[in-house]
Amino acid sequence: MRLIRVMCSGRVDLEFILRAFSNGQDGVFIGGCKLGECNYVTHGNYDALGNVYLCKKLMGHIGLNPDRLRISFMSGADGNLLAELADTFARSVRELGPIGSGEGVAWEVLKGRIDAVRNLVPYIRLVERERMRIPEKSPDAFAAFFTGADFDRLFDELIARPLAMGRIAALLAQEPMSMARMAEELGMHPSEMSRHIGDSTRQGVVRYDPGRQCYRLT
Repeated sequence: MRLIRVMCSGRVDLEFILRAFSNGQDGVFIGGCKLGECNYVTHGNYDALGNVYLCKKLMGHIGLNPDRLRISFMSGADGNLLAELADTFARSVRELGPIGSGEGVAWEVLKGRIDAVRNLVPYIRLVERERMRIPEKSPDAFAAFFTGADFDRLFDELIARPLAMGRIAALLAQEPMSMARMAEELGMHPSEMSRHIGDSTRQGVVRYDPGRQCYRLT
């Protein structure tokens, strides 16, 4: 198990979490100060909580088990609690199995999906800062927002669609493909693929080649 120490859980960027998974780590555990007891009066632990909610949503979206990521809050005097929580999490990750095989997805395919999300992180930071900030700092407020319909709508509109377009562009950069093959390669339902191809075509990212009956990058 690899341990990385930072001064504030709020400094654990989304990129750090995704990089760990992309490097083959089977699980990521984040420990932060108790909510409402931030040592730096910045509420960085709430930023960390929001990042974990968002990252779990992203993980589920690309087929990576969200249970591989966990955050817990405790005081600096809770050394025994930290050891207990870390041990419990390690056992649960071992039960999930190695990353990729535990999800029933080839590691090369899953890594490609993770890296596609990593490429979108700078954009996601902007979206999160502008559209997903929660003024009330409380566990109930965060849970209500990140498990609610408004968040699902924002995620689909602002993150899932650009992510799908990025994955399509990366695939077509290898070679032109039919819509059916792209759906198979990306693990998307044909109707979902059709919607994302429509978005990509309207934005000038891809075009249809009638001669070869396939799509290619513009």
